[in-house]
Amino acid sequence: MSINLKDEHIKIAKDLVKQAHANDGLAPVDLEKFWADHNISRRDPFGEDIPQVPLGAICNWECVFAELGIEQQWKKYRGNAEWRLSVSKAYNDKSEKIVGRRLLSEARPGPNRPGYPGVKGIHDVFEMENVWLDDSQSWWLMKAAETEDELKALLDRVDKRLENLRSFILPDNWYEVKEKLMPQGIKPSLYRGQRGPVTFATSMFGAQELLFLIVDNPKLAARLRDTILKVMLEKIRIHDEEAGYTFENRPRGFSFADDNCVLLNPEMYEFFALPIVKGIWDYCSPDPKDRRYQHSDSDMGHIVPVLARCNLTGVNFGPGVMVDHIRKYMPNAVINGVLAPFTYSRNEEVNIVAEFLRDFEMAREKRGLVFATAGSINNGSRLTGMRLIMSAIQKYGRYDQ
Repeated sequence: MSINLKDEHIKIAKDLVKQAHANDGLAPVDLEKFWADHNISRRDPFGEDIPQVPLGAICNWECVFAELGIEQQWKKYRGNAEWRLSVSKAYNDKSEKIVGRRLLSEARPGPNRPGYPGVKGIHDVFEMENVWLDDSQSWWLMKAAETEDELKALLDRVDKRLENLRSFILPDNWYEVKEKLMPQGIKPSLYRGQRGPVTFATSMFGAQELLFLIVDNPKLAARLRDTILKVMLEKIRIHDEEAGYTFENRPRGFSFADDNCVLLNPEMYEFFALPIVKGIWDYCSPDPKDRRYQHSDSDMGHIVPVLARCNLTGVNFGPGVMVDHIRKYMPNAVINGVLAPFTYSRNEEVNIVAEFLRDFEMAREKRGLVFATAGSINNGSRLTGMRLIMSAIQKYGRYDQ
């Protein structure tokens, strides 16, 4: 259910949807002008001279199934190149007509570029098995400890690995491959994104268990917190060094995805999670404009004032965390949101427009909004819905009017 919508937003939205239905579902929009203005606006959503709100709710490959009326087959789309190309072309034929762009790649796979062997993640350091679950079509980290005693023993083993983390995370043939690829200008990947501290810790030890741990055994919770930070910092340094960077010339920025941060109250978040994210951003993003980004598609507005101490530059929060609340505490953050993903995927046309009007009204004075979903763009999101947003932006979301 959409929230904070005004009657005037609903009225305007109904009128725009009516216009679309009178034109075979296509809302009125000058496509060429829209994309030209979008290309200017997306460079700096805070820019004083940008013509309109940038669009972030751009349909992707997950949307092809409902759009084309075919069964949702994620594995086949990822694994069968010929089928994927045929589906992408059919989707692009529609998208070009409806939104003025071919949205999906139609490039055929070329020869595989030489690459480095896989490096272990911090979930491996903490002995968490990463399992693919067909029912959710996603990877899940499994618990590594069930009791406090098991957690203590786990942290003892992690401390031991920290004595030479490089040898643990790098495969045996790493330097042999590196010796061949570095002269070709092929550098290994950096480590600049991570499942956030609360989500990571709840995966490791359990959601309820983490909450009780923080309350009942803060000493052990602090040890877990500090160990996560130590492992992350050391892994960042190892990746940087292996790619040939020094502390002075290393690329800046780091991003977290922490849906489960909603589980902690502000005091618990300040105690457990804030030292981790702040420690990482202090190292990776020391300057004001360095990337400090967090995605948390949950109703975690209560911890925004605490998280704001880190001066984030980009956020994507849940659909219940409003633009005005974020902007109050995070004046420098580009707000990617806050269209509810289910509003989009259920094709609730009036609410799609009304949510944009609500968010633009809150963002207009200070700017910095990219109108995107508060979370993923899911199957069911339609090209006509995307065009409806484009129409609303062009008619009601301009800064030069």
